Amino acid sequence: MAVIAAFVLNAGLNFVLGIAIARMLGPADFGRFALATAGAVVLNTLLFEWLRLSATRFYSARVREAEPWIRRGLDRAYACIALALFAAAAVCAGLGIVVNPTPEGRLVMTAGTMVAGIGIGLFDYHAALARARFIGGAYLRLVVWKNALAFVLMAGTAWLFPQPVWVLIAGGVSQFLAVLPMRKVLGDRDLGHASLLPPGQVRKTLRLFAVYGLPLIAANAVYQIMPFLNRAVIAGTAGFAEAGYFALAADLGSRAFSTLGAALDLLLFQIAVQAEEHHGREAAETQVSRNLAIVVALLLPCAAGYWAVTPALQALIVPEEFRGPFAGYTDLLIPGLLCLSIMNFALNPVFQIRRRTSPVVAAALLGLAVNGIGLVLLPRLMGPQGVAVAQTLGLATAVVVLGLRALTGSARLRLPGRDLALTAGACLIMVLAVLPFRGLEPALALPTCVAAGVLVYGPLVWFLDIAGLRSIARERFPKRMPATAR
Repeated sequence: MAVIAAFVLNAGLNFVLGIAIARMLGPADFGRFALATAGAVVLNTLLFEWLRLSATRFYSARVREAEPWIRRGLDRAYACIALALFAAAAVCAGLGIVVNPTPEGRLVMTAGTMVAGIGIGLFDYHAALARARFIGGAYLRLVVWKNALAFVLMAGTAWLFPQPVWVLIAGGVSQFLAVLPMRKVLGDRDLGHASLLPPGQVRKTLRLFAVYGLPLIAANAVYQIMPFLNRAVIAGTAGFAEAGYFALAADLGSRAFSTLGAALDLLLFQIAVQAEEHHGREAAETQVSRNLAIVVALLLPCAAGYWAVTPALQALIVPEEFRGPFAGYTDLLIPGLLCLSIMNFALNPVFQIRRRTSPVVAAALLGLAVNGIGLVLLPRLMGPQGVAVAQTLGLATAVVVLGLRALTGSARLRLPGRDLALTAGACLIMVLAVLPFRGLEPALALPTCVAAGVLVYGPLVWFLDIAGLRSIARERFPKRMPATAR
């Protein structure tokens, strides 16, 4: 429950922080900030994501004591990469001051992007350590520290020094500072196994991490390059202000989906890993199939609900200069963001458990190719909104390819067809119930749509036991269930 609370808090504060920064920077500077942030995410994915993935897959409370070289290898790899990247950032900053000493200079922005990438990687790595050891309380404190520091430093910097580079650096520093109070809780130095490490074991461990993580890194990098490329195309053809409109819609939408999906993944994937550790591969695959049903049962109604409340959100919280384009881009991006979340949190775990992650790369590359073709053709027909359609088509292609790979062949996953069909039907009923309220005054439409969606979808999930959620609730809260329910 602490992990779920952490993600709810993270989602809410990130949402507010994104709106605040957009309001203080304005569309053009927010477009620059969003483009640089996307670059920082790509950098983090390329350099540090393999460590996070390896921590969630190979590290645990048992491994912490029995195989200390696992953590030693993770720490050593992160330290070397972070120091090299920081040195590169210092060189870029120095050259930028000489060549173009302005906050908008490319070299200065590149240095800020590198600093932000280091901070993101450090936070994600320590969050993965807490996740792997099932330390929910530590994870919650880590998220609280990160969000509190990010809000103070990033919003404060945007207010006092409204330049994208300074906000970027503040974001990286906030994530670095958030880890410091948790180093003792998440550290392994108290075990004192340094002298017991087998010779060469750390090098073997790093090779294992690379073999496991590189295909996933390649796929994740493609999915991060896609929005980075799309924002760059919009900025180059329609200006940074238009890129800012696109970025705000994409960022708020992706946070809504990825926050819920990641919260589920934190719990469900580790359960599948534990099932494999204690009961074998077949038990793990069965758990992954159940997880797929749960992820879709929770993400699909969220996508439909987000679409329903987009006009109200735009009128109530989106800065005035972003209104209009925000809703237009959001409607086009939602299907693609849903596909990306299903890939990351429902389909990728199938191949992670099997340790055969190359199909993830193939699907990602095909999606990037479709996105590229869309960038060539669609903006000519639809203007800047064609970029959003290209992104959605690319992500939809990738999820179809990866789904077919997981569900066909001799090692195909057993599809939870009943749960998926019931989820789709329940969501359709929910949308039909919510649709009449979408056109109300924004202050009334938002709570009415949310309440109507919950009151319609919730009982359907309960009575039909979609994805086994009713059974899970009974097991988790047996004493709180009414006698008739039990």
